[in-house]
Amino acid sequence: MNKFAIALLSLAALVLGYMSVFTVYETEQALVLQLGEHKRTITEPGLNFKLPFVQNVVYLDKRILNLDVPPQEILSSDPKNLVVDAIARFKIVDPLLTYQTRRNEAGVSQALATMVSSNVREIVARTEFLAFLTGERAALMQQIRDEVNEEAKAFGVEIVDVRLRRVDLPVSISEQIFEQMNTERQQQAEKIRADGRREADIIEAEAEREVTVTIANAERDSQILRGEGDSEAVRIFAESFGRDEEFFEFYRSMQAYRGALKPGDTTLVLSPKSEFFKYLDSMTAGRDKR
Repeated sequence: MNKFAIALLSLAALVLGYMSVFTVYETEQALVLQLGEHKRTITEPGLNFKLPFVQNVVYLDKRILNLDVPPQEILSSDPKNLVVDAIARFKIVDPLLTYQTRRNEAGVSQALATMVSSNVREIVARTEFLAFLTGERAALMQQIRDEVNEEAKAFGVEIVDVRLRRVDLPVSISEQIFEQMNTERQQQAEKIRADGRREADIIEAEAEREVTVTIANAERDSQILRGEGDSEAVRIFAESFGRDEEFFEFYRSMQAYRGALKPGDTTLVLSPKSEFFKYLDSMTAGRDKR
C-alpha cells in the first residue's frame, strides 16, 4: 500500500472519528436519532458517540427559559378594560416529547404564549380589578400557572412560574381617573380650608368677646376703685374740714394755685386784691414785716 492510500485512509478515519463524536454541554440535553427514529436521550454533560451518516443529534435547552407574553386588553368582571402584561418561566422536562410535538424551543414558546394568553384572559374575565391590587393577586397567578402547566405537559414542558407584571387601566381611562381624583382632592382641600376659616372666625370672635369682657370688667373695677378713692378722699377732706376749717381752706387754695398757675401755658388777669390771692398777699405781707 502506497503512502497516498495510507494518507487517504487516515484522513477518512479522522473524518469518521470526528463525525462519531459529539459534546453535550451543561445547559443542553440531546436526542440521538437514527433516520428519524429516536435511539436515546442524553441529559448529562460530557463527550458522547454516535454512528456517522446514519445518526444525528438534536439539542434542546435544559435551562429555565423566559417567555414574554404580548400585552392584551381584557374586560374584567367589574367590568373594566384592563391592560395585562404577563411573563412565564418554563423548562423542557421531556425532550423527546417536546421534539415530537413542537420540534424546538421556538415552537414551545409559540404554543405557551397562546396558552398563557388564553388562561390569563379567562382568569381576568371572572375577577374584579381590585383583586389584582391585593394579596389575592398571588393566588390568581398560581391558578394561571397550574392551568397552563396541565396543558403544557402534552409537549413535555413544565411551567415554573407565571407572573402578571402589569394589570392596569388603559392610559386614557387612567388619565380620567387621575383628573377625577385630583378634582376630589381639590374639593376636600377647599372644604378643609373653609372649615379652617370658620374655626378661625369663631376663635377670633371668641377672643374679641373675651377682650371686650375683660376691658369692661377692668373699667368697671377701675370705676369702683376710683369711686371708693373719691369717697375716701371726700371723707378725709370732711374730717379735715371739721377739725381745722382754716387749714382746709388753705389746702384747697394751694390746689387751686397749682391748677391755675401752670408755667408757660396760661395767662390769668386778676386784681391783686382779689380773694383768689389772699394767701399770696398774706405771705408777701409777712415777708415785708421781717
